[in-house]
Amino acid sequence: MRWFGRKAGREVSRPVLARVQSVARIGEWPASYEAQVREGYAGNPVAQRAVRLVAEGAAGAPVAASDPALAALVAERSAGQPLMETLASHLLLHGNAYARVLGDGVRVHELFALRPERVTVEPDALGWPAAYRYRVGERTERMACEDMAGRPAVIHIRGFHPLDDHYGLGCLGAAAGAVAIHNAATRWNKALLDNAARPSGALVYDAGDGSVLAPEQFERLRAEMEGAFQGADNAGRPMLLEGGLKWQAMSMTPADMDFMALKAAAAREIALAFGVPPMLMGLPGDNAYANYREANKALWRQSIVPAAERILGAIAEGLRPWFANASLAVDVDRVPALGEDRGRLWERVSAADFLSDAEKRAMLGIEPAAPQGAAA
Repeated sequence: MRWFGRKAGREVSRPVLARVQSVARIGEWPASYEAQVREGYAGNPVAQRAVRLVAEGAAGAPVAASDPALAALVAERSAGQPLMETLASHLLLHGNAYARVLGDGVRVHELFALRPERVTVEPDALGWPAAYRYRVGERTERMACEDMAGRPAVIHIRGFHPLDDHYGLGCLGAAAGAVAIHNAATRWNKALLDNAARPSGALVYDAGDGSVLAPEQFERLRAEMEGAFQGADNAGRPMLLEGGLKWQAMSMTPADMDFMALKAAAAREIALAFGVPPMLMGLPGDNAYANYREANKALWRQSIVPAAERILGAIAEGLRPWFANASLAVDVDRVPALGEDRGRLWERVSAADFLSDAEKRAMLGIEPAAPQGAAA
């Protein structure tokens, strides 16, 4: 028997969950999710490329499904974007991904990805999620976790958060510091480029009697310098100096101008936060992997496949009221980047003479062969 979409007796055994806990803020970089997305994803090429590598890889991973209709739902697009890519991006950036189940008691018509910053978990008296509130502007829609038949309205996929029982922890907050350093170094280098990459010199007033320029004269000279001689468009323009003024050339040392090492270190931290080997980002000075192929295999094994498995497993669990014994998983045998490792496993299993054919097929995840004559 179900009461309010939950099995009777479950409330007795459930522990009390804590409400949302805030995470300590470190540094002066943006704290809100929207500001971090603008700075870290929309405005930073390293973070954007790292997220797209994982999300697009998860969307393109071959899927093994227990039902062709289940595989078709996962392969569909949500608001014009691949469902898996959208959910993987939300999971990486925000730590939470929400898939709205649009269907009836007979079949599921569509899975629609909800923007995570618009979703709020509504807990019950024990702190367990009772409903989700989706807010867009002044409009708020309440979606119950389950209907009377136990069918979910929203599939919540979240990353691990050690301080929160309702929401997951994304990678964008951990990368915020490195993103702020990388963006600041970019702006600094742009400002240096606009000023010919160095303070080209200084005007020195030497009247011989120890007098100084009047405030009006000083402001007039500074305005003329900024308007006629500063910036890339005015590089190399000759100056006409009045009496008492002389030009003293200045330059910065290469160490003062070298921000490439700082940017590269910040870029490696950004890639690390999103689980992407820096070698795949084209970053200099990173030799953690022997070659590009090894780094690509590490990306698939350590980032893409785990993210895709987390999303597919949650979708399969949420759709079991419509699909009996639903299962979704990444078919690693069909992943090109992992083909070499799979080939070595086949060779080792084939060379094991002490194993029977049935044991070899079981180790490789292949279904047992049908008895001879059974097909007839």
